[in-house]
Amino acid sequence: MKQHKPLLASLALSALLLSGCATAAGSVTAPSDLSTPVPTAVSPEAGHTDSHGSGHHNDGSSSPGATTAAGPSDAALMVCGDQPMDRLTAILDLDMDPHTINSWADSTFTCTYHLEEGDLEISVQEAKDQATALTYFDANQALAKDAKPIEGLANLGFPAYETGDGSAVFQKDSFVLHVDATDLPATLGPDSITRNALAYQLSTTILACWIEHP
Repeated sequence: MKQHKPLLASLALSALLLSGCATAAGSVTAPSDLSTPVPTAVSPEAGHTDSHGSGHHNDGSSSPGATTAAGPSDAALMVCGDQPMDRLTAILDLDMDPHTINSWADSTFTCTYHLEEGDLEISVQEAKDQATALTYFDANQALAKDAKPIEGLANLGFPAYETGDGSAVFQKDSFVLHVDATDLPATLGPDSITRNALAYQLSTTILACWIEHP
């Protein structure tokens, strides 16, 4: 994460000062096979649903702790909400919001952003408690290719790692956040941001929403 360290203080501060974090409007209702597989050992039974649309709406904010057996928590829905969308369009200087598809399966909510360069996938694995989430996080870090811990101020105080091909993974409370930019080119946007930096910045944006609404 060398490229992040010179900007860590400003990135963390700007993230934590975000306001108005909101979930994506609309429901996830139709069955789909677009979900991200998760280890069955840490996957409570859950419904399997998806929706199609921009995923860029603001219907108010709620506590990330609110979760039901019927669908994803408000915290998970935030990955398809205004803040990551606004951050993504600003970083890449997009003229319009990219189309998104979201799904809910095996206690994992996934929001896929369709960009011209490829797909950006952000998922949240919801565990029954923090210990289970950490077990899931540790297992995925052990299996990930070229995984490197994100340490120091860069991890904002949470267990975190990145992969060389463009993924950032954080564990907070009973959630495991995975921003997967591996389908994107090595650099993109007017400032030629690396996909690793993009994954990291979107992760901190989402974590800021979770911190703001504990």
